[in-house]
Parts: sequence; C-alpha cells; structure tokens
Amino acid sequence: MKLLLIEDDPGLLATLQRTLERRGMRVSTCSDGARAVERWQATIPDVVLLDLTLPGLDGLKVLERARSEGLATPVIVLTARGTIGDRIIGLNTGADDYLPKPFDLDELEARIRALARRHARSGGLDGAMTLSPEFAGLRCDAESGAVYFRGEPLELPPREATLLRALLQRPGHAVAKERLFEAVFPGQSEVQLEAIEVVAYRLRKRLAPTGVQLVTLRGLGYLLKAPA
Repeated sequence: MKLLLIEDDPGLLATLQRTLERRGMRVSTCSDGARAVERWQATIPDVVLLDLTLPGLDGLKVLERARSEGLATPVIVLTARGTIGDRIIGLNTGADDYLPKPFDLDELEARIRALARRHARSGGLDGAMTLSPEFAGLRCDAESGAVYFRGEPLELPPREATLLRALLQRPGHAVAKERLFEAVFPGQSEVQLEAIEVVAYRLRKRLAPTGVQLVTLRGLGYLLKAPA
C-alpha cells in the first residue's frame, strides 16, 4: 500500500513515516501545502494522510483543490483541530475520515487499511483506475496489486510491477515520466530521473510475449498500446 503523508511537523512526519513503513507501507511525504497537490498527482497513493495546518496552503484548501482536479484518493485528516465544526468542514470538503491529534498508531493503521479496502471495493481510485483495471488482456487486482495476463499471473520484479500498475491507470494515454518515477522510486532523491528508462526497458521486454507495447513518447512519457 502506498501512502502520501502531508505534514509540516518534521518530528511527527519522521515518526509516522518510520512507523508505517515498518508496518509494510510505502510512504511518500510532503511538508508544503503549496506543493501538496502536485506531489499527490505524481505519487498516485492509495491513501492520503493530511494535516490541516500547513505552510503555503491550508490543508482544507489542498483538499478542495485536489478534489476539483479529480483526485479521488481517500483522505484521512490528521489535525489538532478537534472541534465538531472543524470535523464537519473537513468531511464536507471531501475528507473520508478524521483523526484528531494525539492519536493511537494502531488505530491509525486500522483506519488506513479499512479505508483502502472500502475504496478499492468501490472502484474509486484516482484517474481512470477501476476495481480491476484491464487492458488488452492485462488486469491489475486493485486489492492485492497482482497483475494478470489472460487470467494467468504475470511474473514481474517489484519495480516493473509498480510501473505497469501506474500505466494501467491510464491505458492508451501518455503518463509523464516524472509521475512514473515518483511511483517507482518514491522519496528516493538520490536516484536520477533516467532510472525510470531502465525499468521501462525491462518492462517492455517482459510484456513482449503479451503483444502489449510500452511506447515512449518524447517529451510526454510512456503509454501502453494494445496489439494491432
């Protein structure tokens, strides 16, 4: 499961990232409200954890802007604002759950997993992704992340699988190289952008027996193309 944690408190951000990663989740982070929506679009998370008090842009404004741009990722608001009024405003703006600080980490994990399961069953992931995205015989199970070709599991290394899942959200449409990089190498600032080209090359070879093509569009990114 991939999370995007939008939180400006460096101590809390580091603690949550470390704890959730130990529990098997992949956590990307952002501490600036002004950049949060851009990060959200690039990361393609399963769940967003959103603080309301952020520099640059208030958390409610971040949520409002994300929803207006069609980002349907489920959101858990984490905030010290614990009044009923704040909670109602957050939910009306588009939040799916609300957890006031301080909170129990076990409860947070349980809410994350429950929200992700509920959202996957409803088919409400970002972009064109449905419960089980399908394209030219390829199918991605939204619950497990497993990829199948004509009903048979497609054996892929983790990075190639992540890249294919990201492309399956918009089959037949170009996906920016930067967005794919964030999906495959989340938070790995030491890795160069060109590394995504290596993963794409390996995935292209893996897809060859299926007939599905991974096409490079200069200046735009990559797209999946069905067999002729």
